[in-house]
Amino acid sequence: MRAFIFPGQGSQKVGMGTELAEASAAARDVFGEVDEALKQKLSTLMREGPDDTLTLTENAQPAIMANAIATLRVLEQDFGVKLAEKGHCVAGHSLGEYAALCAIGAFGLADTARLLKLRGQAMQAAVPLGEGTMAVLLGADIDQAKALAEAAAQGEVCEVANDNDPSQVVISGHTAAIQRAVEMVKDFGIKRGMILNVSAPFHSSLMAPAAARMAEALGETPPAAFTLPLYANVTAARVDDPEEERALLVEQVTGRVRWRESVLAMRADGVESFVELGGKVLGPMVGRIDKEAAVTSLVTMADLEAFAKEIL
Repeated sequence: MRAFIFPGQGSQKVGMGTELAEASAAARDVFGEVDEALKQKLSTLMREGPDDTLTLTENAQPAIMANAIATLRVLEQDFGVKLAEKGHCVAGHSLGEYAALCAIGAFGLADTARLLKLRGQAMQAAVPLGEGTMAVLLGADIDQAKALAEAAAQGEVCEVANDNDPSQVVISGHTAAIQRAVEMVKDFGIKRGMILNVSAPFHSSLMAPAAARMAEALGETPPAAFTLPLYANVTAARVDDPEEERALLVEQVTGRVRWRESVLAMRADGVESFVELGGKVLGPMVGRIDKEAAVTSLVTMADLEAFAKEIL
């Protein structure tokens, strides 16, 4: 059994998608449709930068999705590898869940781009700049991270945002609380804490205004039927029902990304192979979660060609 997985924020970089667009009309069509949907030359920003503009949440989110879907379309149209035939399920990390839903037909490409643009804007607007941030804890498991977050909160918000793998957890909340947590890591047996270069405290209760905005948007653009099941971030469980997934996408804005548990759930359900589309971020995480799992990350035309030869 094979899972196709879709990366989240932090996987963006200037030049992303350029090789695919030069080599494939399928990729160019994706980037063109996203540009049209957003009334923005996002593809130019992806190709040329500047990096600080690409990194803005409202740009990074649709850009990462567009790159992943372009990678999928090239795989399907140029190399003949169909997701519905060669995959058994999908999952995505944070915004990657929207890319996964696009891949299985729950959202059209244009709607996915617009939802992610709005999601990025709503998340950025939820907390004034500088009042919230995130930090990655290296050499920390979930229990250590939860204990640290609780101790560092001191009346402010300090919460576990991403349970990525057995050695990497991300916390999110008020800037002062996150700074306290980073200073306290050694007291909790954690190897290192680093403040992340992000513009808001994603996946924390401070994102409640953004969740309300997404509830409204998803009410207007609800997901349709899936061609494959999806494993949701906030439950780390299989979802087949679009209405259930709509509620989970709203919850995801403030909820924890349970990526480690999601991978373990897919493994328990029989998934042996994980294929990351458009990045090399989730693949290494999967390898740290379960060393027995087969992992492939597809970014370049050479990656796609080699993968197609292997499974066709």
